[in-house]
Amino acid sequence: MQPFRPMTQQATPPFFARPQTVLILATLCCLLWGSSYPSIKTGYELLGIARHDVPSKLVFAGWRFLLAGALLLVLAVAMRKPALRLTARQLRQLTVLGLAQTGLQYLFFYIGLAYTTGVRASILNATTTFFSVLLAHFIYRNDRLSPRKAAGCLLGFAGVVAVNVGAGGAAIPVTLHGEGFIVIAALVLSAASIYGKQVSGGMDAMVMTGWQLAIGGAALLAGGYAAGGTAGAMTAVPAVLLVYLALLSAVAFTLWSLLLKHNPVGTVSMFAFLIPVFGAALSALFLGESILEWKNLAGLVLVCAGIWLVTRAPAAQSTESGRALAAGAGGKQT
Repeated sequence: MQPFRPMTQQATPPFFARPQTVLILATLCCLLWGSSYPSIKTGYELLGIARHDVPSKLVFAGWRFLLAGALLLVLAVAMRKPALRLTARQLRQLTVLGLAQTGLQYLFFYIGLAYTTGVRASILNATTTFFSVLLAHFIYRNDRLSPRKAAGCLLGFAGVVAVNVGAGGAAIPVTLHGEGFIVIAALVLSAASIYGKQVSGGMDAMVMTGWQLAIGGAALLAGGYAAGGTAGAMTAVPAVLLVYLALLSAVAFTLWSLLLKHNPVGTVSMFAFLIPVFGAALSALFLGESILEWKNLAGLVLVCAGIWLVTRAPAAQSTESGRALAAGAGGKQT
């Protein structure tokens, strides 16, 4: 007769590693980032910021990211992270990262968004994913383009072409300072995210993001005010919208970083295809823009399919581009 062996209970996975948690929270992060497109354009309207008023756009962006960075740093201190114990080298790295990933990126992004639709911008800004894969191919020896990644990049850039085909006439025309600046912003974010991945090796991710947002936001504020920008008619409604934009950046990053901590990079970064979906859908809903034009639908499908292919690549969980993709999404802060 076999001796009795009590059944051992399978260990319950941590909360942030549960499949349902990953699905809900990763989708929530993408929803928050997608909501920034109509929120920013609505902010321009509420504050009376004209399309050509670049200095005031910088002030608007500066306050948002300074607040978001401050929120993350306060949270980091509350969690007893080394937010205030930085070396001179770390401060230099954070300054470079903040000026690039927040300052330079959003200089292009906030200007570009004023000259194009939220639907089009949300699709074009998703090229960050494909730029990250291409840059990693040339920077890291162990992260070359595979046929699957190459196909994903081709699909993604085909989506960009589709969005801009035939733009003219009654449609908003394609311009360098509109669609062009959105794509440039995506390229800057991709390069900055790869640099940020290197910096994060010796620094807590929340501390790093909080400081780079605060530094970049302060730079945008200084540049905007120096050039004659103002915060516009800051009444209660635009103030609430500004706080929402700051909160979505802080909350989405915190949740995304917790998911990355408890799950493989590929599992989390695969959800990035939802950002252009939510951005386009919410822009259509709140701004009255058309998402049903064939070129917008074609572009959205192609870009999302490309992101899915790139992030679902077999080596996505261990490659340098996979980690940069995840960092890029977490630092996106759109």
